[in-house]
Amino acid sequence: MRAFRRFTVRPVLPEALAALSELAGNLRWSWHPETQDVFAAVDPDLWESTGRDPVGLLGAVGRERLEELAADQSFLDHLAAAHADLQRYLTGDRWYQRRLASGVAGPRAIGYFSPEFGITAVLPQYSGGLGILAGDHLKAASDLGVPIVGVGLLYRHGYFKQSLSREGWQQETYPVLDPDGLPISLLREENGAGALITIALPDGPELLARIWVASVGRVPLLMLDTDVEGNPDHYREVTDRLYGGTSEHRLRQELLLGVGGVRALRAYSRITGHPAPDVFHTNEGHAGFLGLERIRELTVAEGGPRLDFETALEVGRASTVFTTHTPVPAGIDRFPRTLVEQYFSGVGPTPGVPVERILALGAEDYEGGDPAVFNMAVMGFRLAQRANGVSQLHGHVSRDMFQGLWPAFDEAEVPIGSITNGVHAPTWVAREMFDLAAGQGVDKESDDVDAFWDVVDKVPGTDVWATKRVLREKLVVDARRRLRRSWEKRGAARAELSWIDHALDPDVLTIGFARRAASYKRLTLMMRDPERLKSLLLHPERPVQLVIAGKAHPADDGGKKLIQDIVRLSDDPEIRHRIVYLPNYDIAMAQPLYPGCDVWLNNPLRPYEACGTSGMKAALNGGLNLSILDGWWDEWYDGSNGWAIPTADGVDDVDHRDDLEAAALYDLIENDVAPRFYDVDGDGVPTRWLEMTRHTLKSLGPKVLATRMVRDYVRQLYAPAAVTAHALNSDYAGAATLAAWKKRVKGGWPSVRVEHVESSGVADAPEVGDTMSVRAFVCLGDLTPDDVDVQLVHGRSTGEDQLVDTGIESLHVAESYEAGRHRFDGTLALDRSGSFGYTVRIIPRNDLLASPAELGIVALP
Repeated sequence: MRAFRRFTVRPVLPEALAALSELAGNLRWSWHPETQDVFAAVDPDLWESTGRDPVGLLGAVGRERLEELAADQSFLDHLAAAHADLQRYLTGDRWYQRRLASGVAGPRAIGYFSPEFGITAVLPQYSGGLGILAGDHLKAASDLGVPIVGVGLLYRHGYFKQSLSREGWQQETYPVLDPDGLPISLLREENGAGALITIALPDGPELLARIWVASVGRVPLLMLDTDVEGNPDHYREVTDRLYGGTSEHRLRQELLLGVGGVRALRAYSRITGHPAPDVFHTNEGHAGFLGLERIRELTVAEGGPRLDFETALEVGRASTVFTTHTPVPAGIDRFPRTLVEQYFSGVGPTPGVPVERILALGAEDYEGGDPAVFNMAVMGFRLAQRANGVSQLHGHVSRDMFQGLWPAFDEAEVPIGSITNGVHAPTWVAREMFDLAAGQGVDKESDDVDAFWDVVDKVPGTDVWATKRVLREKLVVDARRRLRRSWEKRGAARAELSWIDHALDPDVLTIGFARRAASYKRLTLMMRDPERLKSLLLHPERPVQLVIAGKAHPADDGGKKLIQDIVRLSDDPEIRHRIVYLPNYDIAMAQPLYPGCDVWLNNPLRPYEACGTSGMKAALNGGLNLSILDGWWDEWYDGSNGWAIPTADGVDDVDHRDDLEAAALYDLIENDVAPRFYDVDGDGVPTRWLEMTRHTLKSLGPKVLATRMVRDYVRQLYAPAAVTAHALNSDYAGAATLAAWKKRVKGGWPSVRVEHVESSGVADAPEVGDTMSVRAFVCLGDLTPDDVDVQLVHGRSTGEDQLVDTGIESLHVAESYEAGRHRFDGTLALDRSGSFGYTVRIIPRNDLLASPAELGIVALP
């Protein structure tokens, strides 16, 4: 019988146990084992059966047990220590506060917008890498004291739970989440009523959304929810599930995230007194509409300044950071232009902001673009002064992919930088690995992360290897439990599942592969030669076992077919003890999976992996990467910290390319990986393997941390954005001046040209050490020399007269003539031999530009 209504009754704790509610209400417990120990002590069996969910645990534990605990002084001491530790964590100065105290400028607060956040398995508001990255970003910001406020949506069904049919086909279910049963709280007005934001939509009354708050350590995460009384049914469904529904449904979600998110931030600041953000960060294009709401606030909102559109645009751009995560156009949200026009015409979500200006921001009005679509990433770039990709290689791919927005500039000068992703070590590193460091006197709570890497060589090899064996065994136990549950859901009788008791072996080389089942990630590359794969799995002396996981998008039948192919292979009685597919990949599965694997496999079609962070998590747990040189691995592989799978770049036949790269993968496992793993000394320790493990920890450990990533964001993006924003926004005069300057420069640019260039000082056969003098005669029309940078661009010259490996020298104005003509001079020392070429160009110059390419205009001879 189905329930008419469902809700969660929260427990009333004895006063002596009140701190349990506070510990459960702050998600720091999800990465703090000592706090988890407190909840485990409440009732070990319930702790496990509730999925290690403090809220679920406290809701299920009996009154009698709570009274026992309230009289247990040992437990109360344990609870008090954990509570005091949380208070120190929340209130003490950390890296960011010390940075400000030293006089370095930085934002008061940063609004961080993302469509998904992967914090913990008990708050299932994520689908994959983007959400896990966003969750790690918040956690690392909390550890560093960076004043971020997260903004997202609360999806009633989350993403989906994955199971398998008897035939191995992915099946999806969407359990209903009760917010009252989650570790979140409702933002309330002073009178106790739930705070609401509203958005005008074209097809009915205003959309209402309430605001839930999750405490991620020191970081508040605001989540908007439209399942609100007063909304019609189709409005209540806006936050039904992550990445579901029609194009119009997705548009509504993204309007709520962007426009509604800004309004939620304003409500949160008003109610709590939390500083309003002076920097906004949009994690992928889904939240791009936040820029339109900020323009609306400045152009038409009552009670504040009323700026013109151009000035408001500069105010918003200066303080906005945009991160792109996709290396393929298909991964970008693109809506029909007519649909966007329908939603923003008339009153619309951002009334007063001209719809034609909105449409222009998302227009693909460049060569090869589609005039019928509205591109969210394009809008993201146009509304943000600073943008980045998520690895060095991805930055290059992104500059190439979006070069149409800056067609006058070479790819290297397109204003998209790179900050390589990182992972939150306290979330993903096994407790046993921290204990190894603690055994050498390292305090895991210390800010001195270098201390961890300093002791890598001091831990005895026998201890390292024994710990890896423990972690491998934990993975085997967890995998068998999940495998049994999966087979039972597929319809198998318990009597036919005795083989699962022997599936996987804690003493066998274990390779992990877990990621979304997107085609470019090549889930089935390992199956190109099934017989050769079998020989590796069943090798009599050096066997290998594979643990595989990952979801396909519900609408991606191709991805589901890849999963089915893997499942059918793993069902083979001959090898099913050596290869397993585990359904419903999530944080709870991942946490024992990364530490338990010896090797982490990643074999995408290069260069379609933007970054990929699962291999980073494995590396921090002493695992070795076996990967295509893509994403972060292309950047940090050094030849000794894992293995690079050779790629068949340039082979157009996809099947042939897969055959070649699969053969290279088999060769590496057979001839290098497995022999090194099984080459043990008299103590049973593979010394050559551990040499690679130690080198991996020392070479990758400091780089792959999310704290390094967040520090990079602060130094390279957040702090500069705050400085520029303050210069423009303190009284808005700076923004008005910049907007007027841009208008004047763009209007006058048709008259700007390089008329003549002369060089002297080098002989017919120039030599290294010679100095070349250059004179450039230019026309600037109505612009002044202060408006421009006249540059000598030089480098190697190819056979097609293209300049590569370029350098740039600014020329100085030497003489001015009538009619806007000027002479600019400069010198250049020839410091290398070989082919040489140069040219002169003119670009706009203003100290408030973040990049010389920002306006996208240049004048060449």
